[in-house]
Amino acid sequence: MAYYGAEEPTPSVGRRLKNAWNVFRNKDPSDQTVGGVDAGGGVVSSFRPDKIRSFHYGVDQTIATAIYTRIATDASSVIMHHCRLDYMGGFVEEIDSGLNNCLTVSANVDQTGQAFLQDVVMSILDEGVIAVVPVDTIENPLETNSYDILSMRVGKVTQWWPSKVQIELYDDRRGVRDCVILPKEKVAIIENPFYAIMNEPNSVLKRLTRKLALLDAIDEASSSGKLDLIIQLPYVTKSKTRQDQAEKRRNQLEDQLANSKYGIGYIDGTERITQLNRPVENNLMTQIEYLTHMVYSQLGMTQEILNGTASEETMTNYYKRTIDVILSAIAKEFSRKFLTKTARTQMQAIKFYRDPFSLTPTNAIADIADKFTRNEILSPNEVRGIVGFKPSLDPKADELRNRNISQSSEDVAAQNEGIYSNPSVAYGKHITETLYRNN
Repeated sequence: MAYYGAEEPTPSVGRRLKNAWNVFRNKDPSDQTVGGVDAGGGVVSSFRPDKIRSFHYGVDQTIATAIYTRIATDASSVIMHHCRLDYMGGFVEEIDSGLNNCLTVSANVDQTGQAFLQDVVMSILDEGVIAVVPVDTIENPLETNSYDILSMRVGKVTQWWPSKVQIELYDDRRGVRDCVILPKEKVAIIENPFYAIMNEPNSVLKRLTRKLALLDAIDEASSSGKLDLIIQLPYVTKSKTRQDQAEKRRNQLEDQLANSKYGIGYIDGTERITQLNRPVENNLMTQIEYLTHMVYSQLGMTQEILNGTASEETMTNYYKRTIDVILSAIAKEFSRKFLTKTARTQMQAIKFYRDPFSLTPTNAIADIADKFTRNEILSPNEVRGIVGFKPSLDPKADELRNRNISQSSEDVAAQNEGIYSNPSVAYGKHITETLYRNN
């Protein structure tokens, strides 16, 4: 099913092979054989070349790494897929398309859908602006708008033009990073919603990074192995001769300590030694604590979120203020670039769904299930699916009614007749019963 333009049947294997297009199509790799085994060509590497090894601006040595990882991990655990909506924007069905397969199953030869989404979020937080490129497609996207995406990758935008961008992208055929120039309307260009907080040169997170780098420099200087000693000699060193004698005495003491097996030296009875390697008091740590608090507050995070002790209210606020904002920016850009106006008119969209009960304590699920079924919001089988149980074969488990109110047999029969007259409901019931009989 093509999601660009009008719907059509899934393309055949012959058509996929005939019309397949790759963004690196003009750079064919040469075949290589390693140890008598065909390695598929490309550059051989001892580590995974498509994986980001480090962050920018020394971020990998600061608290920013923990923040990036936490946000990216939480965002990638949310389900994002290509779906169809009803006239009120509610979920109807998941569309079987190449784009949906990239988002849910396999984005490329190296990444699953979840790993790809984590890579997207991590790159957004670090780079500030990234590009998601359809690498393998059924048709040439430069010639038509009706094409199906087979694989996608995250790229770094290196050059900007009014209508095009140059993107540094990993070529999984050759095993190297290469640059491609593509029109802006063919790639998803996503900007970090918190760019002013995290990526601006003088943003709060960058200031915190620089302060932590200064603290590391002070720690390295204090633990560098220097003794920081001052020797008080029994004579005045104002003249050139006395200064030369003092320098000679200092070199003698250094030689004693360096060449001694246990680092022991001696001084004259008239000499005195003063040690200076005491910590110098400054307000650097106070500034770091202040900036850390500012970063947490502006990103909607707390220390409890990082260490896993946050309450349900805190986590809900964090998901609404941080995770949902980032995922919304990704989903809207995917819908804008990878779905045509015709597809959007057909109520196709890229949506993300988070389990509303994932943060609910176990002792509260029973009370919630009672309220949802009593107020005819969910049926018992729908509640069983939420908590992870298999649906019941009892026909009453599919009834959307208040079980605290008794019904006559005529009302129950009429309601069941109305339920199973719906073809989709009847078919779903048939599939469920068939699976239970087979198992």
